[in-house]
Amino acid sequence: MKKTNKYNEEFDELAKEVIEDFKYRQQERKRFEANWQQNINFFVGNQYCSINANNDIVDFEKQFFWQEREVYNHIAPIVELRLSKLSKVRPSMTVIPFSDSDNDINCAKVSKNILKATSYKLNLSKTISEATVWSELCGTSFYKITWNNLKGNTIGIDENGAQINEGDIQLDVVSPFEIFPDSSTYNSIDDCQSIMHVRSYNVDTIKDIWGVEVEGEDIDVFTLDQVASAGGLGYFGRVSRAGKTVKHNSAIVIEKYEAPCIQYPNGRLIIVAGKKVVYVGELPYINKAENKRGFPFVAQHSIVNPNSFWGGSVVERCIPLQRSYNAVKNRKHEFLNRISMGVMAVEDGSVDTENLEEEGMAPGKILIYRQGSNMPRLISSGSVPNDFSYEEDRLLNEFLTVSGVSDLLRNANSATNLSGVALELLIEQDEARLITSAEQIREAVKEISKQILRLYKQFVDGKTSSKLVADNGSIEMFYWNKSDINSDDVVFETENELNESLAQKRNMIFEIFNSGLLHDESGKLNNSVRYKLLEQLGFGVWENTQDVKTLQIKRANKEHLSIIDSFSIDDPKEIDDHNLHINEHTCFMLSDEFEKLCTKNNKVEEKMLEHIRKHKQFINITKNMIMEENNE
Repeated sequence: MKKTNKYNEEFDELAKEVIEDFKYRQQERKRFEANWQQNINFFVGNQYCSINANNDIVDFEKQFFWQEREVYNHIAPIVELRLSKLSKVRPSMTVIPFSDSDNDINCAKVSKNILKATSYKLNLSKTISEATVWSELCGTSFYKITWNNLKGNTIGIDENGAQINEGDIQLDVVSPFEIFPDSSTYNSIDDCQSIMHVRSYNVDTIKDIWGVEVEGEDIDVFTLDQVASAGGLGYFGRVSRAGKTVKHNSAIVIEKYEAPCIQYPNGRLIIVAGKKVVYVGELPYINKAENKRGFPFVAQHSIVNPNSFWGGSVVERCIPLQRSYNAVKNRKHEFLNRISMGVMAVEDGSVDTENLEEEGMAPGKILIYRQGSNMPRLISSGSVPNDFSYEEDRLLNEFLTVSGVSDLLRNANSATNLSGVALELLIEQDEARLITSAEQIREAVKEISKQILRLYKQFVDGKTSSKLVADNGSIEMFYWNKSDINSDDVVFETENELNESLAQKRNMIFEIFNSGLLHDESGKLNNSVRYKLLEQLGFGVWENTQDVKTLQIKRANKEHLSIIDSFSIDDPKEIDDHNLHINEHTCFMLSDEFEKLCTKNNKVEEKMLEHIRKHKQFINITKNMIMEENNE
């Protein structure tokens, strides 16, 4: 009993330390959080707000009832255009073999297929798009790569009747609002000594996950709502606002990840739900090089800031321009209001001013004024100064300079006078400012791929299957185990997608085709090369592009995989192209991989030879049938 009390006291003290540490980090990060909220406010349209001395977002109201305060949002289209261009950045990854041996080369091919299959299964493209929205608005976003035992194929039933699954990778996007490093002066996640992931959970969810009951409370969470902050003379407009709302019956869950040190060689993970410690243990994932444990997070920046954990955003640079642009447009409209509605000079006591204020100078109105007094008159407001238009155009051009992106379609009239070379140079220059942000996405995907392979290496037990979906829509199943992952040296298979547009890629393919490099000795283009051309041009989904020869080669390769996995091979079928199968099987038997296979099972060679003999029997039967038909 004394040990239990001591144990509880230690856990209570540990929970207090983690909560106090979280409050300190929360205060230290508050100035960054205020900038993120302001960026989101300007993006969604609430552009009449600012950050006060306490790093809180405050809205300011109209100074006069007649004041024009509309929002002319240019930040939203700038961010949307950047997101549209960055959506092309979807790098393909490949794995470098551990050595030049045939076994390591085959393992590298399997690892590459694992990455492709996992990317399809996790819908990686959608996940990258979601993370890029956060990084473009706040400057930084995070990916969390973990192992979920509830995912994957069902492999059995436990004693309580619940399903037992083999587990699989889980990839989540984490907003910067949920991440708390021990210092914001570090350059990367790996430089941190510890990092916290903080979220609010419903108390029922906490009980389901950790089996612990905690007290629920009202917690402020980040959300969007509507606020009447825009409008003009005589009307009000509502815009979206980034603010806080309340989640009831919830508790804060703090996951504190501590890097390996002398006291904790494998690091430490502490999870506190509410005010209770629900888990203490070593870092769960061997996700770093040299079989070391580390944090399960990958950061993605929009703009890298030196000596800062947090990245920068283009939105921050555009906010002063957006404020100035709104002011110019609104003052311009106020001037037009004075011209159209007029400003009237009235002698004191000559007219009923209350009636005049309510109805104004309506068409056909009979204006009665006191006899002997001066007649009311409209004061001339002149015309709108040209300075308004000049400043408006200057600010629009400055938006393009600061943001680094422009829409060439808006300048279509001027673009028609340019040559094709000049247009290509303009497009290349337009994409150049996005290359640094695109490289951040590529580096994040590279690190994600490494952690995926390392987690599979750690948790996969026995043989498992994956589904590989090709660009043409065909689906292939392949089997593998963790011994097939002997290298996590992941590199890019493709160059930065922004460096080469789809039109440039297609133009290069046509130039290679016209040069005759793709034709055979007879000057013809065979079906397999034609299929590859269509695939590279973006037409690989055509069902009829797969010629019979390509399908026959795939079937022969599947037979090779069958004998590698199970030392057995099916009998030939009448629909097989027997000559082509014989050639493929002969090449396979002459390879080093087949020789190593024979050392494992000495019956493999005889089975392959018997399989080839059966193909030859089909050929002889066909020849005999043709001869009999000719004789008849």
